[in-house]
Amino acid sequence: MKNIVVLGGGISGCGSAVLAKKKGFGVFLSDSGPIAERYRRMLDEQGIPFEQGGHSEERILAASEVVKSPGIPDSAPIVQKIRAAGIPVISEIEFAGRYLGRAKCICITGSNGKTTTTSLIYKIMRDAGLNVALGGNIGESFARSVAEGGYDWYVLELSSFQLDGMYKFRAHIGVLMNITPDHLDRYDHCFQNYVDSKMRITQNQTSRDFFVFSGDDETVWQQLPKYDLRGRQLPFAARNAVASGAGDAFLCDGRFTASVGRASVEIDMAKMRIAGLHNAYNAMAAALAALAAGVAPASIRRSLYDFAPVEHRLEPVAEKNGVLWINDSKATNVDSVWYALESMKRPVVWIAGGTDKGNDYEPLKQFARQKVHTLVCMGLDNAKLVGEFSGIVPEVVSADSLDAAMKAAKAAARPGDVVLLSPACASFDLFKNYENRGELFKQWVLEN
Repeated sequence: MKNIVVLGGGISGCGSAVLAKKKGFGVFLSDSGPIAERYRRMLDEQGIPFEQGGHSEERILAASEVVKSPGIPDSAPIVQKIRAAGIPVISEIEFAGRYLGRAKCICITGSNGKTTTTSLIYKIMRDAGLNVALGGNIGESFARSVAEGGYDWYVLELSSFQLDGMYKFRAHIGVLMNITPDHLDRYDHCFQNYVDSKMRITQNQTSRDFFVFSGDDETVWQQLPKYDLRGRQLPFAARNAVASGAGDAFLCDGRFTASVGRASVEIDMAKMRIAGLHNAYNAMAAALAALAAGVAPASIRRSLYDFAPVEHRLEPVAEKNGVLWINDSKATNVDSVWYALESMKRPVVWIAGGTDKGNDYEPLKQFARQKVHTLVCMGLDNAKLVGEFSGIVPEVVSADSLDAAMKAAKAAARPGDVVLLSPACASFDLFKNYENRGELFKQWVLEN
């Protein structure tokens, strides 16, 4: 019997373990830290042996194959020992993709916009009455959904970490939103390594498949000639003239038309509940993917107009005393913040900071000069942010806690202003994750 070892006891790892058990493999799950109670209960119910708080190396190194959760870096000692032993290491996506049958996958990646675009595509497909599951970085575990079976489509948000462990997996419709520097600490601080990871969304595609991509993203179109792209190309853009025989989408004067083959849909962005250039890109990509999947244009239009904002992404929280508070905690890199500041129509009190990922803040300085009158730096080490924006923004305040930052923002805000939490940094110095940061931000706003 083939023995599968799963590393990581979160949603991805436990889903993989359930699928391995269902397929008749010997399976063992190992996590170096504690496993949440709901996942321990799931493993117990399925009769899957597991360990937490450390790794039994001898048992792990007896595996035929290892399914590694995306949060575990290749630099982890146990992963290095597994690779040294010549044991294949794959991702949950690669593993689950072996058991799709006739089902198809729409896979979305990019440095920014992938959660909103994935959510848009899933809503369009579900509203159209298709038998569809949501997975990858959001929704249910892809492997768990495959184990339960019966879906015709899977809409998957894929991070670069998930793409790294994919070898034979194929995206029937691959969507690449953009590529900007992010997570470089996982890629030897080499941007090209990160780019190569994102471009894996196109691997194994055939002439029957589709590749949706940004025609405005300079990195993306510079990379295209380097790859053997076999999928039918569907570019979307607002700045560059784009055209493809297979189809395309272009934004002009607040409206866009997306076309795939003979099918097309026209969308008026003013009628959508999500605003800003970044959301126009998200909507164009979603429309192209849905058309490629065969969804009727009228159904796509209804779903796009009905779509509500994603939590923690430019999410309005409340307007108090003439000040609008916006939660953009999901903006953990410079490019996300660029789009957030670009969409602001009111004077801004900007809350930023956290664990810096080697950020280059230069692209934000023009908007900061034009729109931000106060920057509140929220983190344990704010020296870089303070240094970068002193002289750019009239007032720069340093705070080492959420409460101190929020009090400073409230004191600085005037009627007609917006207080924007858009950190450009990871959350791990003060918070568990970006969701925790966003929830606490919203709680503070509503209680004060």
